[in-house]
Amino acid sequence: MDECLQSIISQTYTHWELLIVDDHSTDESYNLVADFAQKDARIKVFKNSGEGIIEALRLALDKSSGQLITRMDSDDVMTPNKLEVMSQNLKIHGKGSIALGLVNYFSEDHLGEGYSNYEQWLNGLTKKGTNYSEIYKECVIPSPCWMVYREDFMTCGAFDSTTYPEDYDLAFRFYKHSLKCIPTDQVLHHWRDYSSRTSRTDDHYAANHFLKLKVDYFIKLDRDINRPLVLWGAGFKGKFCAKLLKKNKMPFLWICNNPKKIGKHIYKIELYSVSALSHFKNPQIIITVANKTSQKQIRSILENHHLEKALDYFFFC
Repeated sequence: MDECLQSIISQTYTHWELLIVDDHSTDESYNLVADFAQKDARIKVFKNSGEGIIEALRLALDKSSGQLITRMDSDDVMTPNKLEVMSQNLKIHGKGSIALGLVNYFSEDHLGEGYSNYEQWLNGLTKKGTNYSEIYKECVIPSPCWMVYREDFMTCGAFDSTTYPEDYDLAFRFYKHSLKCIPTDQVLHHWRDYSSRTSRTDDHYAANHFLKLKVDYFIKLDRDINRPLVLWGAGFKGKFCAKLLKKNKMPFLWICNNPKKIGKHIYKIELYSVSALSHFKNPQIIITVANKTSQKQIRSILENHHLEKALDYFFFC
């Protein structure tokens, strides 16, 4: 935490306020931040009257006064120019925009391949400002590396939602309200990975919660009921997605590559081969196939059908 606080105090942009909420800590964290607050009037410390990260975020926002809003995780580190770059980008692009930065994962232990791949994928989107194009795959807005105007943040529902994971839900709400992602090629945030981080341990971050979030927002934001809906994939995620669609009374056609499943019925729905895609007029397609090689093949097939990503087909993993 000390390293995190020092990185904020050392920012080249100095006109900031830091709202720290102690969420019932049992170590010396509160005394540490209280000591910093005594030395720097820009730092204010509160104790969470509720419990958990969302209640803490709500309290911090309620006590804040700035017109530009961002957040920070206590174990991460800002680059010295993070606030300057992000605030300047917002001033240039104006309201209706969201400032982002590239992220760099680091760990005192071994950094897993999954986090390295996520970093590369996320940064590739941020460099182009095309984050929303793959929003149904994973969270496309890094939770501790965004900045928006307060007015826009409140319009998007701020931290009102109780849905977990709160960062992914917030990304969908940014998307819903069409906040434009400002491209950047600068690393602005060092993101620490450790074994006890919430995204590793909290049940709300399990794959089934992600899928429910995705399906709910897809139906609200991108589903065109005048077009046939096609579900591609009959593995674990495909089956779970099928259950969610049925629960939402959303009719769909089901295709897969597995010859052992083609022609069979799962949840009383017949599975067709991929070749049946030619008979579906102007479909919308949800893809739940996770294998990267298979995804490339699927993308090629869909492009040959003149279908566009994020308009006609959506990768859900």
